[in-house]
Amino acid sequence: MPFAFHEFVALRGQSKHLNPNVFTDLVRHSPLIRAIRTHLVMNPTIDFATAQDLPTMADLLHELFTLESDFQPERKRQLAGLQTILDTPAIGRLFVLRIDGTVAGMANALITVSTALGTPVVLLEDVIVSKAQRGNGLGRRLVEHVFDWAKAQGMGRITLLADQDNAPALAFYERLGFEKSAMAVRRKQL
Repeated sequence: MPFAFHEFVALRGQSKHLNPNVFTDLVRHSPLIRAIRTHLVMNPTIDFATAQDLPTMADLLHELFTLESDFQPERKRQLAGLQTILDTPAIGRLFVLRIDGTVAGMANALITVSTALGTPVVLLEDVIVSKAQRGNGLGRRLVEHVFDWAKAQGMGRITLLADQDNAPALAFYERLGFEKSAMAVRRKQL
């Protein structure tokens, strides 16, 4: 049963008698408390990245690439890649999630064309919310914002790349409606 607001108020008054870790877990996992915190306290916004955002985005990519087995953080390369996308909107769009004006998350929506669908499609990469801000529904808001943008642009599909060993991320994407594909990713360095 979901944790209700009146239960939170009752427990808050008794918090000195509760194990702080139990209380924190109850609050963290309460959908109502997460919604209140996310929408009222944190003041999140999502928009396109600017040149001023790139250093913080490179920091987020460093955090992401330490979680992924296929990539190694190399700040100079990450900044060059971000700058290329920023300078060439036809390649893709960079989205940032801000909390009180500070970048706390990002997503990279690369644009290609599906001959199967006959429409432009998105390859979604580099989705990350800073570790300090995870668990508040911000990643869902960020990805859903990209969904809305892609639909408005006439995109026919979003394909996602995620590390196959990152079970929490894969579960997150499944909750957002991403399905397994029969296609397998292969790559060749040039």
